[in-house]
Amino acid sequence: MRTPATLLAGVLLALSATNVAAGPRVYSLDQCADQYVLALAPRADIVGLSKRADDADSYMRAGARGLPLRRATAESVLAARPDIVVRTWGGEANLAEALRRRGVRVVQIEDATDFAGIARETRRVAAALGQPAAGEALVRRMDGELAASAGAWRGAGALYLTPGGFTAGGGTLIDAILRGAGLSNLAGGEGFRSVSLERLVLEPPHAIVEGFFEAVYSALQRWSPGRHQVLRRIAERRTLVSLPGRLVGCPAWYSADATARIAAAAPKRGLSARPD
Repeated sequence: MRTPATLLAGVLLALSATNVAAGPRVYSLDQCADQYVLALAPRADIVGLSKRADDADSYMRAGARGLPLRRATAESVLAARPDIVVRTWGGEANLAEALRRRGVRVVQIEDATDFAGIARETRRVAAALGQPAAGEALVRRMDGELAASAGAWRGAGALYLTPGGFTAGGGTLIDAILRGAGLSNLAGGEGFRSVSLERLVLEPPHAIVEGFFEAVYSALQRWSPGRHQVLRRIAERRTLVSLPGRLVGCPAWYSADATARIAAAAPKRGLSARPD
């Protein structure tokens, strides 16, 4: 027969095992942070995602179904009682510090402008969530796609273009995505900037890689430079691939999916590396 002391010891042991098994309660403040949390944190540990976690341009949107979508405010966060809050840009400027003062650990995802930076941030967030093996798996997947895509376009030139008429030069993740597939970036210069519509019409690039042109943005960008009738006719003949916002909206391991999509559009070896 079990004594009361034995029963109590059994209960304490069971409670101890439950506490060890339970991970930290995790809350995400914005759509980019959502992707990391959904990929790395056990579903049972997620107590809040951003309101945009299940939008069409969220890469991990399928995983967001059924999870609580909350606002990026101190009231919403504290009501969910998280142990860890993950953010990139979500919430007001002083929110992170306000949460830290209340004992909540805030994991800030830093901007990454190349795949090495993405690997670093993926490992760092995974470690903070107690999931280093899951982080390594994502990095291996990314590296595998990059290795398979390397040199596909053999140095052919292309210009990245958004519906708003912007392009991306050196020092951007878009540049790393293009170069990862063997393309030379025709944007020149550094960073993001607008492209002259007149110059695009008079001196059209030989090839274009579109970004954010999917239907979800059409209503917002209906009158933007990227949807100019003349430019659209040029793009119809010269676009190599159109990258959806879910692949290029946030710097993450799946940015390599964008590189793989560009590489898949490359002509077979022995054929011209330039579009007609």
